[in-house]
Amino acid sequence: MLAAYLISFFSSKTQQVDYNSYPAYKGTDLGLTYSMARSSFRIWSPPADNAQLLIYRKGLGDSASQIVQMKKSSQGTWTAELRGDHKGKFYAFRVHIGGRWLDAVPDPYAKAVGVNGKRAMIIDLKKTNPAGWDRDRSPSFGAVTDAIIYELHVRDASISAQSGITNKGKFIGLAEKGTTNAQGLSTGLDHLKELGVTHVHLLPSYDFYSIDETRLDKPQYNWGYDPLNYNTPEGSYSTNPADGAVRILEFKQLVKTFHENGLRVVMDVVYNHTMLTENSYFNQLVPGYYYRQTPDGRFSNATACNNETASERAMMRKFMIESVKYWVEEFHVDGFRFDLMGVHDIATMNEISRELHRLRPDILLYGEGWTAGASPLPDSVRALKANAMNLDRIAVFSDDLRDGIKGSVFDHHDRGFVSNKPGMEESIKFGIVASCRHPQVDYGKVNYSKAPYAEQPHHTVSYAECHDNHVLWDKLKISAAEATDAQRRDMHKLALSIVLTSQGISFLHAGTEFLRSKKGVENSYNSSDSINAIDWELKTKNKDVYDYVRALIQMRKEQPLFRLTSSTAIANNIRFMENLPPGVVAYGLRGDVPKGKWGRIMVLFNGSSETMELALGGKAWNSFIRDNKLTKDVGALTSVLLQPHSCTILYQ
Repeated sequence: MLAAYLISFFSSKTQQVDYNSYPAYKGTDLGLTYSMARSSFRIWSPPADNAQLLIYRKGLGDSASQIVQMKKSSQGTWTAELRGDHKGKFYAFRVHIGGRWLDAVPDPYAKAVGVNGKRAMIIDLKKTNPAGWDRDRSPSFGAVTDAIIYELHVRDASISAQSGITNKGKFIGLAEKGTTNAQGLSTGLDHLKELGVTHVHLLPSYDFYSIDETRLDKPQYNWGYDPLNYNTPEGSYSTNPADGAVRILEFKQLVKTFHENGLRVVMDVVYNHTMLTENSYFNQLVPGYYYRQTPDGRFSNATACNNETASERAMMRKFMIESVKYWVEEFHVDGFRFDLMGVHDIATMNEISRELHRLRPDILLYGEGWTAGASPLPDSVRALKANAMNLDRIAVFSDDLRDGIKGSVFDHHDRGFVSNKPGMEESIKFGIVASCRHPQVDYGKVNYSKAPYAEQPHHTVSYAECHDNHVLWDKLKISAAEATDAQRRDMHKLALSIVLTSQGISFLHAGTEFLRSKKGVENSYNSSDSINAIDWELKTKNKDVYDYVRALIQMRKEQPLFRLTSSTAIANNIRFMENLPPGVVAYGLRGDVPKGKWGRIMVLFNGSSETMELALGGKAWNSFIRDNKLTKDVGALTSVLLQPHSCTILYQ
């Protein structure tokens, strides 16, 4: 009934609402302010003519034990206060608009919630800190281009029987030390530390909609791109989702343990849409305001999720800024990945960056520079890849390099450079220089971008795969179906070699280091654990690939020429070999480097199915990698035979 009313309300009324006429609240106390003496509440709802605070004994199921009339306050807000200590109680708000009471919901600023996130919880955040939290410090981190990101889903990491992890599918499972697979190889936290990545990007870990937390004995799965409560961790990843304090404590334990083991934590955040639309918590308090509308008054849909948020409106912008600052200040997270960042306006993203860099000068920020559909907000003001130069210390993903390496994600059978697709050389070169300007890149031949879009290398995330679309191994199996398993292994190694030697920020999807497969499922966002769980036995089966990737990571960390910090340095210090056979990209790196580092490097990629011979000229070279294998040929090479689908790295 209410949903039908709201649909009618929006189709007839939204066009006529001037949201700019709503006063923006300037304070920082929206939501709950708790002390043992009192709990104070403030919500923002300018169109309401009445508002109530509802108090509950339980997080789900019972009726309100107390209804408190809220008072109209300044700048469109409503307030209420409960004297005494009410810790452990649950609460929600409802507002009266257009002659009706809308649904009782937690406000968008809720910091703790009960089971399934239906009601907020009164807690003392100081009681959610693990021992030693005040001494928690992030690992040291230099230039942004030093980042090597590992994208991981909390449940995927531990749910397999072979993970050796006790608390499977939980935040604290990822904090367990000393876990191994059946053959004694490290898993979970120890594996991440051993691999050598700098940042672990956790897929959505805020409270999302799709998992029924009352039935965790039943297998359930979702990536979590269906936001419900933005400012509190996901309940199904905690050991007790009914107690809002537990999930907070356990997420903090994860962050602290990662920091103690040299790993930084990046949160994947989804401010571009909400799971619910008419019935969302935003919409039940201020109908229409937080979302963009089409000219006919309907919800616009640049996200393909039935709505898109209006980041350019003052209170949505305020919410996003205060939300990310809260995660940094309360949870000590080290960075954010913004889902469908192209939906958001540039001004909001830049303000987020400035605020976060004031808190943490070494914060890492990046996002998807595209949308999933058309938006009423003009392209020129949105955080699209084409506008990357206008973003302040925020990187975008390079789909040019991704699809140049392995083929289009939209055409399952399309090949890329590593699987012998002709004409991909310039796309690979474009990725190598991190989408920056370079005199030897022919931009007219780059697959998507016909001009450089990155002003500096820290504007670009170099990658071959992520959670979306087929994982790399499955993509190669589909697109290079006639190739042998050994040939596809070489293609896979070559792909990761390109990622880890390209300038910019390196990004790996979890399990790629030992040929992870999702059994051919393209988008496994709600598939079973049998598809999504990381199979830790693959680490044993494909130990050679793991050792190879680990060595590449170590090489990148040790050799600053792979992590140049300016586009000028890239243009001056990278020289591509010219007049090469089709399917071959080769380049030299040179520059002033610290003592003991490589002063000259030669990187050679053969994506073709033919063996290629190249003369190196001049002084003989040492080899680090020959044809996808770690080697130690010292001062021996003046020419090389490049095997099909291979990487060779030489140095002086």
